[in-house]
Amino acid sequence: MTATTDTFRTPTTARRLVAEGLGTALLIAIVVGSGIRAERLAAGNTALALLCNALATGAGLVALLVSLGPVSGGHFNPVVSLSNLVQGNLSPRDAFGYVLAQLCGAVAGVMAAHAMFGMPLLAFATHVRTGPPMWWSEFLATFGLIGLGLATSRARPGLVPFVVAGYITAGYWFTSSTSFANPALTIACALTDTFTGIRPTDVPMFILAQISGAMNAAMLFQWLCPAPVCASSPAQSNPPAQGWQRATELTSAD
Repeated sequence: MTATTDTFRTPTTARRLVAEGLGTALLIAIVVGSGIRAERLAAGNTALALLCNALATGAGLVALLVSLGPVSGGHFNPVVSLSNLVQGNLSPRDAFGYVLAQLCGAVAGVMAAHAMFGMPLLAFATHVRTGPPMWWSEFLATFGLIGLGLATSRARPGLVPFVVAGYITAGYWFTSSTSFANPALTIACALTDTFTGIRPTDVPMFILAQISGAMNAAMLFQWLCPAPVCASSPAQSNPPAQGWQRATELTSAD
């Protein structure tokens, strides 16, 4: 194995944080941008707009997870980082850095999407998304995202990007909230008064439901799909980027 490959497989903290920020920014730009385009082209057909938005998001997720996953782990989502922290795969310092990078990237992604369509860089959303059905929807969406990602990473790691993207694409349709399942995305969507927007006052309950769903999934699926017993802990044998992101390392292996 060459020195170049070794360096790539053990990225520095700075590279991981940039990858998380950039990946989150691109993800948000995909979600918001495709929502704007879909709404403009669908001529009032909400189902068609949602379908286009979902397909673009799923395709974008696969691309981002496969390409940037080997660098940072491809979290692009604070609850994924939180789940890895709970599992012992990420230190508190790294988890804080990941979440900060994700939130910064989320705001940048909204601004980038708005700029592409000649809109004000930021605008508070007016789309109402609230009530117990929506909160339960976000709990379930995030529970499934974290749980299936964790289970797949331990059984078929090379398929994680496709499982995650497939689940999120399905979530657009089977959940009443359109499956945000991501606090960074939720905050970003509060800053866009477009198809994917969410009223700022509705954000806290969404995020609370997402965190609750993620923590319950992490606990259940750690028991349901236990990690193989290793001589050393994952945090010692691998760089801080752990969890389902190991799948993207395998897909890029020599």
